Amino acid sequence: MCVIRRLVQAPVFVVLLSSGFHAHAYGPLGHEIVGAIADRKLAGTPTAEKIKTLLDGIPLERASLIADDIKSWDKRGPDDVRGIHLRDYPKIEQQLHDFWNANPPSPDASDTTPSHHWMHYTDVPVLNAEKYSDGKRGRGNWDVVHTIPYCIGVLRGEIPEDNPRKITKTIALILLAHCAGDIHQPLHVGAEYFNEEGEAIDPDRGATGLGDEGGNALSLVQNPAAGRPRHYYHSFHGYWDLDTVRNLTIGTPDEVPKEQRESVYASAKEKLIANFVANEPKNWRTSGDLKTWTEQWANEILPIAREAHTRVQFRHVHREEKDGRVFAKGEAHEIGTGYLDWSTQVVGDELH
Repeated sequence: MCVIRRLVQAPVFVVLLSSGFHAHAYGPLGHEIVGAIADRKLAGTPTAEKIKTLLDGIPLERASLIADDIKSWDKRGPDDVRGIHLRDYPKIEQQLHDFWNANPPSPDASDTTPSHHWMHYTDVPVLNAEKYSDGKRGRGNWDVVHTIPYCIGVLRGEIPEDNPRKITKTIALILLAHCAGDIHQPLHVGAEYFNEEGEAIDPDRGATGLGDEGGNALSLVQNPAAGRPRHYYHSFHGYWDLDTVRNLTIGTPDEVPKEQRESVYASAKEKLIANFVANEPKNWRTSGDLKTWTEQWANEILPIAREAHTRVQFRHVHREEKDGRVFAKGEAHEIGTGYLDWSTQVVGDELH
């Protein structure tokens, strides 16, 4: 929990302060909130100056989105003019090109040439209560639990910047600003697995099973409640990334018309950020060696990820194949009511 405090006090910034280096959390809205609060908490500190140097002045509010932005290069490569680019920051743009090329999103991705997508999540089975280290399925050497410590190693100077993954200190900071949010999103850590009959199983206990791609292959159906009609979300994962944060910020999970977004979001987002900056939650600190922190964070979020799945009933789950991937596709139907309120509270706790 408390991703913002951990982002400010923990891996990325503590590393910069203690390493001797002297160089001259969700969808876009959630990551921007995390980055904006970190910017404000660090304002006027030596750490802020070091970050400013590494990012060439890009604020963390903006930098927190870059790891997702480069996914716009996935179909046509980093030279595609239609993708999102940092033209005003040519050195960072080149480092991002090198990073993407070293970690392309290929069906042939492996531990030696991983996909940069892997670095955003881990898919620990949630059918039974378990911790990250209890099994193998869904975990990997380049999942979010391993990527964050690797970036810490780069920032500390323990791993050279000219590494096979092309994670420089700048790229490490960009990844950390983003992945610190991802690892606190329940469906970036836990996933459900199914057999060929569409029944939920635990692949760490014998059966292989088909994964739901972190909820991306499931649609969420919420029951009508308190004047709100039955609602269908195309992606269970997307609901947690986007709709919960929107509900927390503007009081509705529904997107507002494009022409109204600036006026609706600006004041609501500012109010939320100011509240989070002013009010520090209790018991947010992580103990032990920095290299163990991400596994601790994963273990903290796994019970919540499990509850996110036990509060729904799976229907019409079947085998699906697409672009060389085989996965379980279906629907997750809310059991009873209250999922929206509960999930919004979870996101508020995690972002804070």
